[in-house]
Amino acid sequence: MADKAENIDAAPAAAEQVEVSHEKRRGSVFVDKSHRKESVAALTENTTGEIKNPLIGIPKEQLFQDVDDFVVENGLEDIKPYLIKGALIAQSPHHIDNIHELDDEDRRVLHEEQTHRWKHPKILYITIILNSIAAAIQGWDQTGSNGANLTFAQALGIPDSATTDGGLTGCITTAECNKNQWLVGFVNSCPYIAICLFAAWISDPVNHFLGRRGTIFAAAIFSLLSPLGSACSQTWGQLVACRVLLGIGMGLKEVTVPVYSAEAAPTNIRGGLVMSWQVWTAFGIFIGTCANLVFVNTGDIAWRLQLGSAFVPAIPLVLGIWFCPESPRWLMKKKRVAKAYKSLLRLRNTPLQAARDLYFIHAQLMFEDALLEESGLAKTSNMITRFFELFTIPRLRRATQASGVVMIAQQMCGINIIAFYSSTIFSQSGANNITALLASFGFGIVNFTFAWPAVWTIDTFGRRGLLLFTFPNMFWTLLAAGMSYYITPSSRAHLGLVTFFIYIYDAFYSPGEGPVPFTYSAEVFPLSHREVGMSWAVATNNFWATVVSLTFPRQLAAFGVQGAFGFYAAMNIVALIMIFLFMPETKQRSLEELDYVFAVPTRTHAKYQLMTVLPWWIRRYVFQRKGAECPELYKFEEEVWTESDGEGAKGVSSGVDAGKEIV
Repeated sequence: MADKAENIDAAPAAAEQVEVSHEKRRGSVFVDKSHRKESVAALTENTTGEIKNPLIGIPKEQLFQDVDDFVVENGLEDIKPYLIKGALIAQSPHHIDNIHELDDEDRRVLHEEQTHRWKHPKILYITIILNSIAAAIQGWDQTGSNGANLTFAQALGIPDSATTDGGLTGCITTAECNKNQWLVGFVNSCPYIAICLFAAWISDPVNHFLGRRGTIFAAAIFSLLSPLGSACSQTWGQLVACRVLLGIGMGLKEVTVPVYSAEAAPTNIRGGLVMSWQVWTAFGIFIGTCANLVFVNTGDIAWRLQLGSAFVPAIPLVLGIWFCPESPRWLMKKKRVAKAYKSLLRLRNTPLQAARDLYFIHAQLMFEDALLEESGLAKTSNMITRFFELFTIPRLRRATQASGVVMIAQQMCGINIIAFYSSTIFSQSGANNITALLASFGFGIVNFTFAWPAVWTIDTFGRRGLLLFTFPNMFWTLLAAGMSYYITPSSRAHLGLVTFFIYIYDAFYSPGEGPVPFTYSAEVFPLSHREVGMSWAVATNNFWATVVSLTFPRQLAAFGVQGAFGFYAAMNIVALIMIFLFMPETKQRSLEELDYVFAVPTRTHAKYQLMTVLPWWIRRYVFQRKGAECPELYKFEEEVWTESDGEGAKGVSSGVDAGKEIV
């Protein structure tokens, strides 16, 4: 075995021997050729909804031999005892009390994963918090432009209304107003145009060469300098250029930060940690509204300070990102296995858990690679090819569709008409500049406060559960806010009810469609296509953000607030139907196990929702008929337990549900 390892590492002439070793290892994962064919079929048309563990069914002697090969090939002799235990745990995660190789301390640590699921090393939480500070920049940028919208257009010679607050000259003719409304929308939408057309797509090669930390560092540089440039702009064209550069930084972060967090986090709290992106976005919106209020009385430079203040959260990101461990899955992708273990050692509580996760990730990735190869779709470093595979490989196409649905839904729900233009909306309710900014400040507080419940509920109720509950409530609250504009503007009830219903709408958005899209999209793609898949999702989201930002000033002028709010209220119902039919659940499943979830045909999933879930829900909650639980679409392959003393397979069924798997 040692000689084989030396040949692999040292001699190109030994390519044939390397291939034999690869085939041996791959064969052990699949057990036999028939199992391999079944697995290929399962990843193409998983009509049974079965979730497979690639280590199940491997005899113990073969599993130990695989660990030996893995150890020698990657120079991990010093942690071999941990890897042996880790492989046994990964193979039978629900029978740890029966694994003779584990001692009492090992079992205590593993049981504690369920009883104390939030107990993890500080560096994991520091990594998540520091990485997600990047999201605060997004929120602050949105809110800075929100406040600046009240004065920057007049200051830069593109007034979009006939009258202004502050003595500045408005537009003279209706045609000029119409033209300037489009220009103001264009200035606001520039970052999102840059993201959907450019920044999201360069994230793939930038991640390939720089890794997750390097990409976030590069993005932080753009986010540090662009707001300062915006504050110094003398023409609207200069402001456009600065906001395009800002979009590059935003796009790199939007693609990379959720993926980085998802790859570093343990499965049982992955949703809660990854959605910190939304918590910090909400925090950035809140702090941005504070900055708008602080600078509102600074005269002609108010809009400059409101735009420029967004550089602040970029400072800790630039200074701190290199102290975080690199993504272990990215390191595994680069064949830097020893470094991946060191990274996991920092992110997990014990060496045993780090070794367990390392070997399970290795087995899943080898399984995934071999299945793609068996299907004639081997991995490639060509981004263009991988992009087209998002729409041609069934497993990838379903993930692409689901991530696209949830990302489009974030724009369909109407949140960005308020995030981008709340000051304008409140101003049209009869509020002056300061009152409009105060109302926007309240919006920021609500957004930040109600984002927190999702941290604890997203891995309990699931991504779908949060969305299916919150979308109907966003529909009626947004519709009620629009209808409140029919109240006489001079009445106190007018502004009060508009503000009240917008706040209630925001409270339903924050724990649902706020955190779910980026959390979900960071999970659903396999490692081979994760960067380009996330690029697609982010580009989709920002394309529709561009549409919203660009069209809303004209929509507001043409339809009034009532018509605009009514339109987006209806879009909430459309989004609800799309999510119900086309978005599978991902909670409590490892990133690699999602290969099987997205191998279930879309038609099978939609039929299950319509013919099984919907009738059960109506019987249970409309007619209040308590009875049988709703049948699950997904089920886990039975674990086959092999006794440590070599007595053979006992055929013990796992009897486990979808909420208890590992990693």
